[in-house]
Amino acid sequence: MIRLSGGNAPSGYAEIVTTIRTDRAHAEELDAADPLAGFRDRFVCDDKSLIYLDGNSLGPLPIATEARIAEVVRQEWGGGLVRSWASWIELPRRAGDLIGEHLVGAAPGQVAVCDSTTVNLYKLAAGALAARPGRSVIVTDDDNFPTDRYVLAGLAAQHDCELRMIATDMNDGVSEDAVRAAADERTAVVCLSHVAYRSGALADMAAITAIAHEAGALMLWDLCHSVGAVPVELDASGADLAIGCTYKYVNAGPGAPAFLYVRGELQDAMSQPVQGWFGQRDQFAMGPGYDPAPGIEKFLTGTPQIIGTAAVQDGSVALAIACLEEALDTSRRIEDAALLAEALEKAHALGGAKPRTRQPRRRRPQQAAEDHRRPALGQPGKG
Repeated sequence: MIRLSGGNAPSGYAEIVTTIRTDRAHAEELDAADPLAGFRDRFVCDDKSLIYLDGNSLGPLPIATEARIAEVVRQEWGGGLVRSWASWIELPRRAGDLIGEHLVGAAPGQVAVCDSTTVNLYKLAAGALAARPGRSVIVTDDDNFPTDRYVLAGLAAQHDCELRMIATDMNDGVSEDAVRAAADERTAVVCLSHVAYRSGALADMAAITAIAHEAGALMLWDLCHSVGAVPVELDASGADLAIGCTYKYVNAGPGAPAFLYVRGELQDAMSQPVQGWFGQRDQFAMGPGYDPAPGIEKFLTGTPQIIGTAAVQDGSVALAIACLEEALDTSRRIEDAALLAEALEKAHALGGAKPRTRQPRRRRPQQAAEDHRRPALGQPGKG
């Protein structure tokens, strides 16, 4: 058990002490009462002793997705052959609309499933630079995910721009004050992660977006570590652009395509640098010049990854059924019960990684532990 003391009590008052149960029986009681407990049975789990804590790297395989992929391969590809393109050709937008509706708070026609996170980041960041002529500063932070920093550094060098790095505390995450100090009249785009990949620090999307707009810049969010884990409201926050992956919490599988979001009123004004035939207005005319398609289709490039995109559809629907607000409540109940924190403290006492300091409610439902050793890939813990 953990006993939490309220500190020195005023004269005449008893000190308040809260006792929190952290025994296994209590954990099992919480599991039994959890409205999401049955969702475990929706995933492939051949090893019942496995305690899988790597969903932030690769989500588990949903049983429904396994069946859906088999259907796409055997019936749509095997049986339908090229005829299946009649339905496949709209798949990037249909899957994008599902993500928009259920996971990122975006109205139809603003999200498309396509390419990889890195490629989508390049397309949108380059488009943002082109949409803000005369501005030559890109703002990000030094704790942003490596691919974001690498892509933005490459763009800055390519366009002779300044890449302005915000110094960010890994545990606290990027702050509104730091963004306000970094963004100015020369800033074209501010690009940040909604959730910090190392600590789970959760940025205030609406507040930071407003600060970027005050400086006249476009706001580009990386949702890789928030989509499917916490509620996201792109439209309501005023965000301009966003990218994200689907192989983590959307559970679409290794190599599954990423997605991008472009706010509706920006789509006609923005260009994108990778002019592929799926972004062409009349792609099967095979014309001599590039004429971009209207709307979100403009931001597509080459032939879409059909099997992976079908898996994105299934993953989005499964999360809609689970309800992210309910999942977040479950995570907070675990956090409030101090169960995960105590488990990590015990692991640390046995030589494991040191748990990081948490600020409840400013975190995605994640308990981070700092370990300077490099564990081998594919070595999940067992209970």
